[in-house]
Amino acid sequence: MKKVFVTGATGYIGSHTVASLLDHGYDVTGIDNFSNSNPSVVDTIRTISKKKFNFYEIDLLNKHDLGGLFINHKYDVIIHFAGLKSVNESLFFPEKYFSENLEMLNNLLVLKDQSTDFIFSSTASVYDPSHKPPFKEDDPTKPSTPYGICKLLSEKILESVSSLRNFKTICLRYFNPLGAHHSGLMGEMPTVFPNNLMPYLLDVAASEKPFLSIFGNDYSTPDGTGCRDFIHVLDLAEGHVSVIDYLSKIKHNFEVINLGTGSHTSVMQLVNTFEQVNNIKIPYKIAPRREGDSAISYANITKALQLLNWKPKYGLKEMCQDAWYWKKNQK
Repeated sequence: MKKVFVTGATGYIGSHTVASLLDHGYDVTGIDNFSNSNPSVVDTIRTISKKKFNFYEIDLLNKHDLGGLFINHKYDVIIHFAGLKSVNESLFFPEKYFSENLEMLNNLLVLKDQSTDFIFSSTASVYDPSHKPPFKEDDPTKPSTPYGICKLLSEKILESVSSLRNFKTICLRYFNPLGAHHSGLMGEMPTVFPNNLMPYLLDVAASEKPFLSIFGNDYSTPDGTGCRDFIHVLDLAEGHVSVIDYLSKIKHNFEVINLGTGSHTSVMQLVNTFEQVNNIKIPYKIAPRREGDSAISYANITKALQLLNWKPKYGLKEMCQDAWYWKKNQK
């Protein structure tokens, strides 16, 4: 049984991945500082999986606490989710993003056992938006925000260090996760101002906000709104499980793999689907484009299909149904 160490274990993607790892029988240890998550998620994961896992409230910027944990325990794999992750916030506080996100990564690399393999939570934001999608892993990179630049710098650091220290690293470039756990007990629950589309949409559906802002309707897309590759968070979580299985087969120290669906959906199509499957009207207003947003972004997932023996199971309807089921349970 492999021992997996998960940072950001109570965040949106981290919590669903921990639950999937427990379902597959892995020995999981998670840490989080609850800067953008809720401590109740720890018990929620245990309720969903009906299994125990070790959890510690630790900030990755605290080398003393992190070092003590690594001295007393040895792990086979680290999955690194933790970090500042708001694209918009990074435009206003770029220095904070560069200093904190890169310091977290550095602390992990310095303190971990040299043989421990690494899975890094990266993003499709690293791709050059002027390049025509679908994006392949070897396509040009040119991130347009400090958030994306941090992710690309982290990839470069990991590529260099994993080669020099002879451990294996896989960087997973996520596209746009949506949805929630089928149980309705766990979903996207940011404690700071949300950056992603679905939390806004759910607040409007629950009458907690008066309308949804759609940023731009003049893109070169079928309906003028931006198109994205939306993937169910449960499919994304299962992708991480598949990556751990693949680590034993990887022939070199560093690999980049996209995790998406390989198709794209416009923001307007997402809103319409949400309305149809949940029988609820979503009022919206068109707002100006946001800096850093592109017209169309979606993944070429050939590499994930071939190397990981993984493919998405769920579609947009399930993403919208599961997200709304979770939101109603919160109310």
